[in-house]
Amino acid sequence: MTKAVFQHKADSIYDDTPWERYEFPKRYLRDVEKTKGDWIVYYEPRSAEGNQGRLRYFATARVTDVGPSTSHPEMFMAHIDPSSYVEFARPVDRVLDGRVIERSLRAPDGSIARGGNVQRAVRLLADDEFAAIAAHGIDASPERWEREHGFSDEAALFERPMIERLTRRAERDANFRKQVLRAYGNRCAISDFALANGFGRPEVEAAHIRPVTHSGPDTVRNGLALSHTVHWMFDRGLITITEDFSILVSENKVPSDVSARLIRPDRRLRRPENRRDDPHPEFLKYHRENIFGRGEPMYTLPPT
Repeated sequence: MTKAVFQHKADSIYDDTPWERYEFPKRYLRDVEKTKGDWIVYYEPRSAEGNQGRLRYFATARVTDVGPSTSHPEMFMAHIDPSSYVEFARPVDRVLDGRVIERSLRAPDGSIARGGNVQRAVRLLADDEFAAIAAHGIDASPERWEREHGFSDEAALFERPMIERLTRRAERDANFRKQVLRAYGNRCAISDFALANGFGRPEVEAAHIRPVTHSGPDTVRNGLALSHTVHWMFDRGLITITEDFSILVSENKVPSDVSARLIRPDRRLRRPENRRDDPHPEFLKYHRENIFGRGEPMYTLPPT
């Protein structure tokens, strides 16, 4: 097993869904097969929309299997474990502090080399390079990480602590929350509430649309910023969202006065400012078909 970098962009011509599958041509088959059972890092090319002309690593995930593509003849597919997928809270530039992270991309003078590996859509990645990218991406105190473990030209065997961070739910939830709340401006997407405590901490929470217990990935497109009560209702199937961002309520289970207080008057989701962060239709459909309408009725206390 070995780690690797996979190039991906949202408008790819390939049958790619980064939290599920990665399609690639045969010339990369030998390298991709080496990643089976190990972790990869995704990066966007300069041409990716909204990337401002920079090459950036944006997520990591674990490859479970490699085989022929069912979509295109002559192509192959790396299958991804959805529950392992983690989008970085902050995308990582290929060059940090004037240093190229991937040694295979460095010219003798330390700058980015021209040609060769630079143009490959799949590149093998050393353990310490993977750890450095992931530490910066999930904002896991990268400066302390480098101080404790170093970042030299020799691959170090310290990937386990980073893998443990990526598989620890508390670490993943903190990373996910940071992305989702930033995308929605710390405002509830269903109620429009924007509350904060005396220290400025927002009241809204990061909700998974397709639940983690149903193999929902940690991508901002599988997230909604919701106030605590609305989050509780959404998780219990009392509220859902259609693919055109209309808000549906289980009217026979939610009192009308509760809906009137907690849901935007136009019953339309407050979408992220960056449309790239919009909820993915696949996750909205999953919630509507598998979660919505299955919760217990909601009761309110009589006035005192």
